[in-house]
Amino acid sequence: MEQLSKNISLISKLKKYFFPFYKSKEIKALFNILEKNTDRNSKVAMFVGGCVRKFLDDEFIDDIDIATVFSPEQLKDKFKDTSFKVIETGLEHGSITLIYNDQKFEITTLRKDIETDGRHAEVEFTDDWQKDSERRDFSINAIYMDKKGKIFDPQNGVEDLRNKRIKFIGDPLKRIEEDYLRIIRFIRFSLKYKNLASDLNILKAIKLNLNGIKHLSKERILNELYKIFLDHDLSILKKNVELRNIFQLIFPEFRYLERLEKFKNLVDKNLSKNPEFVFSILLVGEDDNHEYFCHKYKTSNKLKNKLNFFSKYYKLFKENKNFLKKDLKKNIYQIGKDNFRGLLYFIYYSEKNFSKKALDKNIDLVNSVKIPNFPFNGDILMKKGITDGKKIGYALAELEKEWIEKDFNLKDQEASVIVDKIKKLEKTLNYMTILL
Repeated sequence: MEQLSKNISLISKLKKYFFPFYKSKEIKALFNILEKNTDRNSKVAMFVGGCVRKFLDDEFIDDIDIATVFSPEQLKDKFKDTSFKVIETGLEHGSITLIYNDQKFEITTLRKDIETDGRHAEVEFTDDWQKDSERRDFSINAIYMDKKGKIFDPQNGVEDLRNKRIKFIGDPLKRIEEDYLRIIRFIRFSLKYKNLASDLNILKAIKLNLNGIKHLSKERILNELYKIFLDHDLSILKKNVELRNIFQLIFPEFRYLERLEKFKNLVDKNLSKNPEFVFSILLVGEDDNHEYFCHKYKTSNKLKNKLNFFSKYYKLFKENKNFLKKDLKKNIYQIGKDNFRGLLYFIYYSEKNFSKKALDKNIDLVNSVKIPNFPFNGDILMKKGITDGKKIGYALAELEKEWIEKDFNLKDQEASVIVDKIKKLEKTLNYMTILL
């Protein structure tokens, strides 16, 4: 396994060397348009931010950000009548999005800060790369790279990246006061790069500005949380006590951080890429704590439904001793095998005494359970004399309930008794309607 890992790493490095992302035909086409009618020796555009970090760290590059000296209007004019589709995603912030062959590029004009209030920044466009770097949050996000792979590093970000050091550009207090979201972004990058101890000056600046977070939009905060929960090592919160304390002060609703002790040894790696599952682990207990979080942050229905699902069935698991025993087959039928396996993982991370051995045993049980198809439908009931649509629905629900209770084996005679009762009820209701 170790040798396989080394081989994969070697292949990744060779691929990066011979086929770097900046040599793709899409990017070549993009830079050809940007550089048209410009001085060949001038830098009119460079990669910046996450794509440069990930390239230097041999990580998969998904989003590509490019900084440029051109204004949004100039960019729109340059890419008019080309194969690139222009989307005006943030003209007021100096940004547009380009789509080409299903690949997305975020293009942003160089900027310098004029005035900030902790939530919004008033900026001015510039052609000064140094000034643009000075307005960015962390040194590791101010590394620029030209189309040939040459690095421009005005804030010494490469060295900080090499040392996994999350360092604010300039005075941490001032940078945080410019945008309080940078506190949460500091937590995110600290988790990503596994910082076991943080700079005391940065921690002091963060603590002095914690109240500023309440002025941020809930949408921006939630968006950062999704990024944090998307494949970051949350177990660092157990090791970096100061970082954990700050995280808890910002998000008191995350009551179950102790579950991270088990979560660091993920038995299903796909769960680490499922932010809704991570939200569930940290929010859901036997109370309605998650409901307050959903209301506070106006979460999506997708997240709300996932939290409600785990809350409902976790409570049933705690209340019913037969949930994973005598009632296992019935519960699997009601929520489906995939959902039930997810529930088992939730129980594993939430219950101290639910061991890995117990998890594996129950997963095997779920996989082995065979649920027959429900043997009744509307056509069968119509042949038995029930014709009204609503009554057919009611009859099917009653039959299914009895079928489940009898271990998915309802005999024809037993089904006929239920159908006859409903038919009699139908006649009674019709008679009452005539009298009225």
